[in-house]
Amino acid sequence: IGEGFTSPFGGAHAEVNAINSVKNKNLLKKATLYVSLEPCSHYGKTPPCTDLILKCGIPRIVIGIQDPHSKVAGKGINILREKGREVIVPVLEEQCREHHKRFLTFHEKKRPYIILKWAESSDGYIAPKKSERSKNPEPFWISNRYSRQLVHQWRTEEQAILVGTNTVLEDNPKLNPRTWQGKSPLRVVIDRHLKIPENFNIYDQTANTLIFTQTKVDLPKRKGIEFQEIDFSENVLTQICDQLHQRNVQSIIIEGGAETQKSFIEDDIWDEARIFIGTSELGDGIKAPEIGGVEIERTTLENDLLRILKND
Repeated sequence: IGEGFTSPFGGAHAEVNAINSVKNKNLLKKATLYVSLEPCSHYGKTPPCTDLILKCGIPRIVIGIQDPHSKVAGKGINILREKGREVIVPVLEEQCREHHKRFLTFHEKKRPYIILKWAESSDGYIAPKKSERSKNPEPFWISNRYSRQLVHQWRTEEQAILVGTNTVLEDNPKLNPRTWQGKSPLRVVIDRHLKIPENFNIYDQTANTLIFTQTKVDLPKRKGIEFQEIDFSENVLTQICDQLHQRNVQSIIIEGGAETQKSFIEDDIWDEARIFIGTSELGDGIKAPEIGGVEIERTTLENDLLRILKND
């Protein structure tokens, strides 16, 4: 009789939109409400969904999984049961956890959901040697145009994108979705000694940018550019994850370079890896990171192979 999904941040939750979509509200008194995540029971950006469910007289609620958010965490379920509603939980738990993986990782692990992404040649290299690249100023691509467009789509689907100093110095990337319509993610750059020149694309103010450094910043303030000092002597990635968590960043793509990717793998701070394998052979160059995990998907985009791994 009705359906709905959660509006963008600050907007109505799925329960509200589903109930509002029902034309004959009298039907709600005999209805079953199906939700993938426990209804909220607190005032935040919006009123509690449990209040609306009770007000509408919905007698039966089927819930996929409990909400781990400290302000909910079973309270919504208890309120509904205390008011005499039939509550069934959990249902399709594995599928619901997959659907809410970013939200759940953010609240359970206190960090963003981390996606590693790179492209490698058929013989396991992500780029030629620097000496070879310097001979040709044109961008070097291992993956094809369809794979690259998919990457731009992915950028619109996550809240942030991260690269290390060397990637910026060598490629001067814009880190935005140029071949796909959507919102630009927060650009996150690790630049310990502030080596990146101010005329590089990350300083162009076309997207919000966060730069992690240990150098005391003595640069003029620019709109959308933030510097965050951290201690590079220990637990660098944990500090970065903590800072992103404080900024409510629920997901991030790690796009390079090889050493940055390896650091996340070695520290076991990753959730998913998306690896393109092209058809070209380089014979030598920068080796692709070695990674474990479980392959959950394998597909092709024209002549590129895309492997998606999950951290086990």
